[in-house]
Amino acid sequence: MQNFNNYDLLTTALRQRRQKLANLIDFPVILWSGRSISRNYPALKFPFRASSHFLYFAGLPLENAAIRLEFGRLELFMDDALPSSTLWHGEMPKRAEIATLIGAAADFPMAELKSRSTDAATIPVQDSLIQLQQSQMLDRPLTPSQSSAGIDLELTKAIISLRLTQDAASLAELRAAAAVTVAAHKAGMAATPTAQIEAGVRAAMESAIISQNMTTAYPSIVTVHGEVLHSEHYHNSLQTGDLLLADVGAETAMGWAADVTRTWPVSGKFSPTQRAIYDLVLAAHDACIDKISPGVEYQDIHLLAAKTMAAGLVDLGILQGDVEDLVARDAHALFFVHGIGHLIGLDVHDMEDLGDLAGYETGRVRSSRFGLGFLRLNRVLQEGMLVSIEPGFYQVPAILHNAETRIKYKDCVKWDELEKFADVRGIRIEDDILVTDRGREVLTAKLPAEALEIENLVTVNA
Repeated sequence: MQNFNNYDLLTTALRQRRQKLANLIDFPVILWSGRSISRNYPALKFPFRASSHFLYFAGLPLENAAIRLEFGRLELFMDDALPSSTLWHGEMPKRAEIATLIGAAADFPMAELKSRSTDAATIPVQDSLIQLQQSQMLDRPLTPSQSSAGIDLELTKAIISLRLTQDAASLAELRAAAAVTVAAHKAGMAATPTAQIEAGVRAAMESAIISQNMTTAYPSIVTVHGEVLHSEHYHNSLQTGDLLLADVGAETAMGWAADVTRTWPVSGKFSPTQRAIYDLVLAAHDACIDKISPGVEYQDIHLLAAKTMAAGLVDLGILQGDVEDLVARDAHALFFVHGIGHLIGLDVHDMEDLGDLAGYETGRVRSSRFGLGFLRLNRVLQEGMLVSIEPGFYQVPAILHNAETRIKYKDCVKWDELEKFADVRGIRIEDDILVTDRGREVLTAKLPAEALEIENLVTVNA
């Protein structure tokens, strides 16, 4: 079982979270942690990751466990490890010890859960086998949380309202994840001059994370093909003239995430065209961060990024026309297709298992527009929210070489001018920002974003 360096802070936070949930609902809740899944034969498992909803109230990444919550009271259900497992896994804490650690009022073996499941609400876990167990235990079919109904939907909405903002215990974890992530990116830049392929940089970055007893919050993106938004290949060679895009974030032992992207030149020096686009993306990044404050619409921040990108692309001669009109026509989205960011917490895209119930204010639905359809967060910002800001520029062949796209935007894209920027496949700059009573705090501020500082971090080790 993982260690936590401040159990008093943890247990206080868990107690407060449970009581806040009890103030919102009047029925029992059962949340499952999940199980390890076999990789290619039964004894070889993928790394276990507990359900985030379970973690929020139980605090510890317990495997094959469940908790029952009612009126702020927590009961823990799990089996003690078999004596035979000691040979392979060492001594494990007993259920009663864990119950004391997390402030459970009572603890029972898993076989007792069925008798305590009457009229309980839940949130389905991602694992289909555990979903089936949940359904059988509660004696009703379960649907994905974004389409749930009845008490399950009530529970989902209550948990969303709690997890939208961060408490003292979660912020301590999130700050730790951010600090290690900053160190990982600096390690990646330092490793670039001697790395032969992308994997060499990835290894340096993930080593910095693993050395702090953390893991990656998502599959690392370390690629010279920045136009592939979620590339998970690391075999490409690093060549002079390439830009390397690294989207890498740490996750603490308790499951809290960071999410940071930087883009740097393999040679340590941006070309003039790369620098021009980089500075434009940075301008959008900085403008959006400056706008973050309680009461601000997150969609307005996205639109600010869109307008900043469009205006800059006009200045560079890539787009032509009125900026407002270009954004209304989604011309900017030819190069900046995704949303400006998302919630961050226990999930790197926090609560995205709940679909748009979490990301979108009640009554709001996703836009069908090309330039808005990938916006993951559409809410009024509140103090205590942690969000990412991540504008980008990408030359995606499937978009830019599409015949219909060429026709639709023939009057506003200067395709010949765009060819001058062929050495810019993709650039993204991303930081994690906490909404505060005074405006904002950039948790990842110790990682430079200015072009000259980025170049220095790469070349100092060359």
